Amino acid sequence: MVGSRAKREAVRVVREQAGLSERRACGLIGMHRGSWRYQRRERNEGPLRARLRELAPERPRFGYRRLYIFLRREKTEDGTLRWWVNHKRVYRLYREEGLAMQRRRRKRFRAEARVPLALPTRANEVWTMDYTHDELVGGRKFRTLNLMDGYTREALRIEPDTSLPGLRVVRILDLLRERRGIPAAIQVDNGTEFTSRVVDQWAHQNQVELHFIERGKPTQNALIESFNGKFRDECLNQNWFVDLRHAYSTYSGSPSPVTGVYSPVWAGYS
Repeated sequence: MVGSRAKREAVRVVREQAGLSERRACGLIGMHRGSWRYQRRERNEGPLRARLRELAPERPRFGYRRLYIFLRREKTEDGTLRWWVNHKRVYRLYREEGLAMQRRRRKRFRAEARVPLALPTRANEVWTMDYTHDELVGGRKFRTLNLMDGYTREALRIEPDTSLPGLRVVRILDLLRERRGIPAAIQVDNGTEFTSRVVDQWAHQNQVELHFIERGKPTQNALIESFNGKFRDECLNQNWFVDLRHAYSTYSGSPSPVTGVYSPVWAGYS
């Protein structure tokens, strides 16, 4: 397949050597006359290139598609878009600047820039969430998604299931938003569920900051890790669950075995 640049050169050669008109030369080559006359407009892409170079190191595992989303979110003081670009232009600059993400096997990298998080001083300032793993009597594995308020140390939600993808995490956060409101920030690890696009989009729409800990340093998320340890010792290790419904009913209508606080969200699950 011949590109427009090669066709334009062929039209030029035919016109110069054969003396043909523009119309006949374009018809012979199969090129539209408007394409032949097109003059590329010069653009000042320096600020956009600089912004891409700033974003790429901060989010090394985000490709050009997700960087394009971040660029489209940026607005000026009057509320208009700061960057009038499409994904094709972002991809071109992304490649020209040498920012293409290197694919490496059997090794995972951080998902986002590391931001130190101070201890919370009020409720709903920082939530923290993580997964725990267990299995049913029959050997089928399941997980629980645990959410906790970093200040009150209240277990906001304990959600068990065999599959808890990012979309399920968003649904749970929406339920908690209706009952309790939203936090200023959520502290999580670099699991694929938490780095997914749906969770990132939810956080952006609700103006919630996602703070990712460094890989291999669970102590940076010490609050939920402490909760997970107590939850495993006092609950998971003390019960054999026949099925998921049995796991649900273990907490239904009774205080949490970990915190002693009644959890209406868990008890109301059906």
